[in-house]
Amino acid sequence: MMSFGFELAISILLVIGGIFIFVGSFGLLRLPDFYTRLHAPTKATTVGLGSILLCSMLTAYATEGRFSISELLITLFLVITAPVVAHMLAKVAMHHKVRMFAKTKHTELVDTARMQQPPASDSSSKLDS
Repeated sequence: MMSFGFELAISILLVIGGIFIFVGSFGLLRLPDFYTRLHAPTKATTVGLGSILLCSMLTAYATEGRFSISELLITLFLVITAPVVAHMLAKVAMHHKVRMFAKTKHTELVDTARMQQPPASDSSSKLDS
């Protein structure tokens, strides 16, 4: 039988996870353009799914007395990959000139970023040394 502290922590983590995932899915449906739609589910997976996985780890520890390494690795993988994938998708959309919401501010910064070229590679000097 679990103690009240474990049950309370598990309940709080489940509620936090459920709220973040609901808000992320709602944002995916309701936000006006690709860039803002991309932001909502990224936060939902990072925080929402992370708290649900932490809840699963606490439940395994409270009921079976063992630490669950698989949930910890999944959480770590999500925290590392979700922001990187969102950044890459946003950069690809920016370079493909995906339409932005009409009220987006500072669109001149996007035009400046589109004109930037990658740094020139100086591979010949690296091979000589």
